[in-house]
Amino acid sequence: MTAPYKGAQAPANDLSPPVGESLENGILTLTMQRPERKNSLSEEMMAGLQASLEAAAANPDVKVVVIRSTGNVFCAGHDLKEMTAARAHDDRGRAYYVEMMGRCSTLMQTVVRLPKPVIAVVEGLATAAGAQLVASCDLAITTDTATFCTPGVNIGLFCSTPMVALSRNVSRKQAMEMLLTGETIDASTAKEFGLINRIVPKDYLEPVVKKYAETIASKSPLTVKIGKEAFYNQAEMSLSDAYDYCANVMVENMLARDAEEGINAFLQKRKPEWTGK
Repeated sequence: MTAPYKGAQAPANDLSPPVGESLENGILTLTMQRPERKNSLSEEMMAGLQASLEAAAANPDVKVVVIRSTGNVFCAGHDLKEMTAARAHDDRGRAYYVEMMGRCSTLMQTVVRLPKPVIAVVEGLATAAGAQLVASCDLAITTDTATFCTPGVNIGLFCSTPMVALSRNVSRKQAMEMLLTGETIDASTAKEFGLINRIVPKDYLEPVVKKYAETIASKSPLTVKIGKEAFYNQAEMSLSDAYDYCANVMVENMLARDAEEGINAFLQKRKPEWTGK
């Protein structure tokens, strides 16, 4: 049975919260549900995602997080109507823009630093900061009709913050192609670029996502936490520093009870019983 997840909720302007939540078998699904606003990263949406992710990080029942959306747009990036309205302020919106860009950067880093893997499930268009959200997730699974773009250059606003996540997932030339042209790429191109993991027909999306999430949820949560943190930390290091760091990580991991249990279970040809210690 799917039960409502009792995480923190941000106030919603609508009758429903901006982010729907359900928890089943250790898999927390966060659904952006403002299709009429193209699930843009409005103040409300960012607050909802941030609150849900922070609650998930502290909840031992959550093993994997899935981020998806309703409607035909996964996420249209920043809410340009909110951003434009701020120009009426005395400072032409500077303080507001600083706050909103800071909130967005914090949200993306929360996804990366979350001690649980995060899977983006994309149906439809992911544009600008929406593409940034996909790139920030650990894995991305899409339908064959999903599309992606960083079109800021078309409206005089270069996608500089989406560029941070994009350039850490695809090669520099491919990232610059998206950033400089602003053109939309299809799912096949996004997979070729390395932005997404799998493309599946719509009818097979749910079972594929479920298989990925359940497979990851079945692992030791401590081991997954250690591995995710180490992956992103070593990626920013030199080769020698990365090896030194990861060697120390493996030593500490080897001393964990879950590693002892997992190795013993493998040798004894039985299923391990994880304790998260």
